[in-house]
Amino acid sequence: MTPEQIKAALGSGLLSFPVTHFDKEGRFAPESYKAHVEWLAGYKAPVLFAAGGTGEFFSLKPDEIPAIVAAAKEVAGETAIVSGCGYGTEMAIDIARSVERVGADGILLLPHYLIDAPQDGLYAHVKKICQSVGIGVMVYNRDNSVLQADTLARLCDACPNLIGFKDGTGDIGLVRQVTAKMGDRLMYLGGMPTAELFAEAYLGAGFTTYSSAVFNFVPGLANEFYAALRSGDRATCERILNDFFYPFMAIRNRAKGYAVSAVKAGVRLQGFNAGPVRSPLADLTGAEVEMLDALIGSHKRKA
Repeated sequence: MTPEQIKAALGSGLLSFPVTHFDKEGRFAPESYKAHVEWLAGYKAPVLFAAGGTGEFFSLKPDEIPAIVAAAKEVAGETAIVSGCGYGTEMAIDIARSVERVGADGILLLPHYLIDAPQDGLYAHVKKICQSVGIGVMVYNRDNSVLQADTLARLCDACPNLIGFKDGTGDIGLVRQVTAKMGDRLMYLGGMPTAELFAEAYLGAGFTTYSSAVFNFVPGLANEFYAALRSGDRATCERILNDFFYPFMAIRNRAKGYAVSAVKAGVRLQGFNAGPVRSPLADLTGAEVEMLDALIGSHKRKA
């Protein structure tokens, strides 16, 4: 896809980040992963993010990422595949080029490693990565990598393939400044953990879509909520929030890292052999898995 084509795809519907499947030894398990991605693609997701945050990008070796992207591309059909990318500038360039070679339709640039950086440094970092590839790039504002509106505008001028802005800060004032300043130059994606909890606020700030982690294991319910949100059906949104998302949040909040671990547990409960999370994350306890199983209930995958 061209950068403009992936930009259009990103803005055309609900998005998600498949978990990365591992075997008992912690190695990438491509066959189980492909079965899961193929199932998700059947729910008309316009874009899936391979090796993203929910896909444990932070625990993957850089040379594992192209194989994960290639596996997703193999079964995704018409669904576009965007790859996670990150770390320091030179490592990120290597990752970006490696996934472009295996057919990634774009990259999501996650925060650089460890340290804070000034706006000029962030500008140079993003610019070099954008200019290293021909595919579309989306930046992810969160943690130690928060681009201000003026910096983002400079990057848009310098980098035609910078096509998207994802926010995980929760700073509605900043994101509204970005959408007001940049208009339709960028596509805007909500990226808070369990994004449905914030979707109404982000919609009001000009974000038309978001990445749904729970799409991994209840894609039908995730699509139902998204359709209700976009149609202004607030009663349905509130029903699903109360019946599913707030109880899921309670499980997610029981331990650090459960925003990923609980999703992976949900995938296993739907019959996919996704394997454990990698350290430093930890899997849910047996009792917590039972809580999640009861919550999923009738949303389980049918044989």
